[in-house]
Amino acid sequence: MRHLSAPLLLLIALVTSGCSTMSKDECLAVNWRTVGYEDGVAGYSGDRIAQHRKACAKYGVQTDLDAYQSGRAQGLREYCKPANGYSIGSRGGYYGGVCPADMEDNFVNAFEVGHQLYTLGSRVSEAKSELAAKRRELQKVEHGLAESATAAMSKDTPKDDRADAVIDTAQLAERAGRLKEEIRQLERDTVQFERDYEEYREHQPPI
Repeated sequence: MRHLSAPLLLLIALVTSGCSTMSKDECLAVNWRTVGYEDGVAGYSGDRIAQHRKACAKYGVQTDLDAYQSGRAQGLREYCKPANGYSIGSRGGYYGGVCPADMEDNFVNAFEVGHQLYTLGSRVSEAKSELAAKRRELQKVEHGLAESATAAMSKDTPKDDRADAVIDTAQLAERAGRLKEEIRQLERDTVQFERDYEEYREHQPPI
């Protein structure tokens, strides 16, 4: 979790390569130290300057690497505070390994605490979503089961159709039984996941 995966980095590169990081007005009035600071506070990697250079080159504006790096270093010291690491992790964000060595351990520890909370919360949400989907499916199956059973017992149903209805009834009844068991298990899981989430939130390690 400390670093972005290669596919994600590639995706970000592809997306950002098609977008200009700075407008003409921004390039013409640029303060590279301020730009570096803002990029640092946002947690951008060091190669962000290459995107700015490309954006401003078309307007004849050159980058001031020293000013940018100085500003970015200052901004990173804001970004890399443990409270921010926790906030990013708890939102399901990513950390790209940008923090200076003297701040990284505390930042990453806080990030991982927050990310664990996010993971537990996501598990609750996913279980509830799956439970709702299974309940909707059971409702449809039971509706179909009632129709098939009615058709199987009705004297007005042709003989061949009645035989098919009997088979359908048996299959739907079996499916309904499986769904009910899956729902019971999901209900148990949801209760446990909610308990795990609340327990972790109340007793999570200090930031």
